[in-house]
Amino acid sequence: MIKQSFKALGTKINLTIFDDVSDYILVETRRLVTNYENRLTVNRDHSEVVSINQNAGIRPVKVSMDTFFLIQQAVQASQLGLGFNVAIGPLVKLWQIGFEGAHKPEKKAIEAVITQINPENIILNKAQCSVFLTKKGMALDLGGIAKGYIADCIKTIWLKNHIKSGIIDLGGNILLVGQHLSDNQAWRIGIQNPSDLRHKVVGYIRTSACAIGTSGIYERRLIVGNRTYHHMFDSQTGFPIENSLASVTIVSKLSIDGEIWSTIAFYQGLEAGKRLVESLPNIEAIFITKQNEVVLTSGLIQRFDSVR
Repeated sequence: MIKQSFKALGTKINLTIFDDVSDYILVETRRLVTNYENRLTVNRDHSEVVSINQNAGIRPVKVSMDTFFLIQQAVQASQLGLGFNVAIGPLVKLWQIGFEGAHKPEKKAIEAVITQINPENIILNKAQCSVFLTKKGMALDLGGIAKGYIADCIKTIWLKNHIKSGIIDLGGNILLVGQHLSDNQAWRIGIQNPSDLRHKVVGYIRTSACAIGTSGIYERRLIVGNRTYHHMFDSQTGFPIENSLASVTIVSKLSIDGEIWSTIAFYQGLEAGKRLVESLPNIEAIFITKQNEVVLTSGLIQRFDSVR
């Protein structure tokens, strides 16, 4: 078994390979993560996404094929109109939740920013591999999808290198590779209790290789007076989403799907979100409310072991 942990993508990366293989595969994996971070980040002076944002309302920006494909996926998810929005960047920057300078903005500032977050104002040119934000002030933010995409890319590399068993953990977004070490035994993955300390769980799911991704209100917060604001925004109001949910965990084949549908299901709320996930093929969900109620979609009922 070989392991590696490092910080990237604004979080902690934990990589575990249970096969007897060379450390070289982890070196290649870290190089891949660094490469994508350098292209996709919005928290540095230079990246492909920063260049797109800086040229909003000015001109299209040509990007690498991988970056274009990821943005295309994000735009398609945004245009569903269900709560995922890759153009949310100006709102994230305005509130700064999770970063130095976090504050509750004035109503007028929020109203002004809402005019800049319409994903319909993103023009993609596949032939030119270019992205154009048509209005000044627009900004992409791939934070809600990039880790899932990168995890899927890591899995592809591992499978090409004949890895038979491993865990890719990008800040709590889990992607299981191959079979559990014990023959005929399912993976057993803990689901975090959003109202408790890190590593406390509400239960475990038993599963074959899959992706497990969570959207929740416990990671980044801003407290103003007696109000707590989290980092998941409603594009319609400009404020954090308000409903009964504390977290949504999606179980899917691809990690990128987990990122997209956990955000959408959280936005939709418990009842509508559960109905939506039940209608999707090969996707299941665990909803946890602010009152610590755990609600499962039908495909997980027999695979979830509560710790209570």
